[in-house]
Amino acid sequence: MDYDTFIGEVQNRGQFPSREDAVRTTRITLETLSQRIEPGGAENIGAQLPGEIGRFLSKVDTVERFEWTEFIDRIVEKGNYSEDERGDAVHHTRVVMDVVEDAVTVGAIEDLRDQISAADDWNELFVLVDQEEKPVDEEQRSG
Repeated sequence: MDYDTFIGEVQNRGQFPSREDAVRTTRITLETLSQRIEPGGAENIGAQLPGEIGRFLSKVDTVERFEWTEFIDRIVEKGNYSEDERGDAVHHTRVVMDVVEDAVTVGAIEDLRDQISAADDWNELFVLVDQEEKPVDEEQRSG
């Protein structure tokens, strides 16, 4: 998936008014996620995304162990969402992960889930991913 397609999918699925909003939300979501997952996992996913997006999964020296609620708290703060817009922040984060899931191998997503699923509440990140039965392009998804 190329950059324009990725951002277009985030914009469409998230019903963002502009591409800039979709890019900003993608950046905030992936940068925050990179603080929670092991660097190797972040690099694996980042390498499978368009370069402009993969860089948001930057190398982090120290992995922080925070729960789903704090993850969303960080998204709300970084995205300047009001507390009334917390539900929008959750939805937008899920949209980004749904598009990421479309763009990377099944193995990369499974590795990510294994890293963060120590607490059941992290399954909230994958609600949209889990809702859809998506056709599998074997060439893209093997790995």
